[in-house]
Amino acid sequence: MADLIEAFDAVLSDLDGVVYAGPHAIPGAVEALRRLEPRGVRLGYVTNNASRTPAEVAAHLRDLGAPAGDDDVVSSAQAGADLLAKKVPAGTRVLVTGSHALAREVEQRGLEPVRSAEDAPAAVIQGFSPDLGWKDLAEAAYAVAAGALWIATNTDMSIPQARGMAPGNGTFVAAVRAATGREPLVAGKPEAPLFLAAAERLGSRNPVVVGDRLDTDILGGNRAGFATAAVLTGVDTKESILSARSDERPRFILATLDDFFRPYPEAVTVDGAWRVGASSARAADGRLEISGAPDDLDSWRAACAAWWDAHPAAERQTTPEIDWLR
Repeated sequence: MADLIEAFDAVLSDLDGVVYAGPHAIPGAVEALRRLEPRGVRLGYVTNNASRTPAEVAAHLRDLGAPAGDDDVVSSAQAGADLLAKKVPAGTRVLVTGSHALAREVEQRGLEPVRSAEDAPAAVIQGFSPDLGWKDLAEAAYAVAAGALWIATNTDMSIPQARGMAPGNGTFVAAVRAATGREPLVAGKPEAPLFLAAAERLGSRNPVVVGDRLDTDILGGNRAGFATAAVLTGVDTKESILSARSDERPRFILATLDDFFRPYPEAVTVDGAWRVGASSARAADGRLEISGAPDDLDSWRAACAAWWDAHPAAERQTTPEIDWLR
């Protein structure tokens, strides 16, 4: 069997929780990414983190040893600024609740970044920055409540850091939402344009999207019509993937990026059970019987095949009772 990566001409990779957590690379990730070019596979990075410019992100990746040109990074800050430029005329004052990188993207599109609601902005764009505080959120709330157009670069509720999970842009957006009762337009993941733009930039016709979050990476990749792979080095787990809504289900489940360089085991159905490798699973009456070891990823791949086959159109998470058969 061919290695999984042979099926694709490009990898569209998330960053936080896939390549790095905080400033440090996830073990083995850089080495795996460096194996793509010799296979003739292009590499692009698609990130919801709007705290840095694409050039700064690329420089960080190169410092870690990963292959990255400035144009290989497509960010939600770019997507947010693009959406903003379509909604308001050039020269419009825009309250930037976020980083200098986000303000730069806004300015590059002929708009005027401001930092206070007293500057009478016609729009607010909100993106993640570790330096945001209450006063920044208050200014955003004042402007949004006064009727300003509100765009969020993304709504990730958490962001992986070296010490664990920390609040993401979605938590800050939720604060402004709670204060104003309004909803923002969302520019980044899980919307499809960010992934489509990345694939177009690479000239890719058959990419695979890899990420650690079902609600952004996998949902967005599915919406774009691309193959999706969930990697277990960040937010989502084997258990949460099993319970996923239909729209958030990945085509592939990988322990690490290294799994791209192995054959991917096929799920086959035999006498009503789904088998992957030496493991099998059968779903019935809200329960899932799994024959295999809990620490064997093939057991979970079989479990997903069985459970998803039994619940093909799940609009919300569905969690089975699991019986492990040894």
